[in-house]
Amino acid sequence: MEEMIYSIRGAVTADFDSPASIDEAVKLMMEELYKRNHITDSDISFILFSQTIDLKSRNAAAAFRATGRGAAVPLFCVQEAEIAGSLARVIRVLVQINHPKKSEPVMIYLKGAAALRPDLNIEEELDL
Repeated sequence: MEEMIYSIRGAVTADFDSPASIDEAVKLMMEELYKRNHITDSDISFILFSQTIDLKSRNAAAAFRATGRGAAVPLFCVQEAEIAGSLARVIRVLVQINHPKKSEPVMIYLKGAAALRPDLNIEEELDL
């Protein structure tokens, strides 16, 4: 199989602006992203996180690193543009993959972020 470069997107909302809530949201999103896309750290070129301005107590990349995954994966986290009416407490992720595609990428939008992409809603499968 030939190597391919493609991206997987996802988003999740944190219940609160607290380190524990951000850690929990990032862990949930990334566990589902890894599981549903059958990927490992060695498949990943880099991960870019963004978070809304109302999440100040923890960097999403640091929250991911605390899960024990991605030790050798380049991570970066940016603040989202502040747009009136935007969904609150959102953490987004863009994962660049570099491995043979086994199936179509599964995008992960969980909790309140499911409203951003209702066409991709997997929450009923997760019982969230």
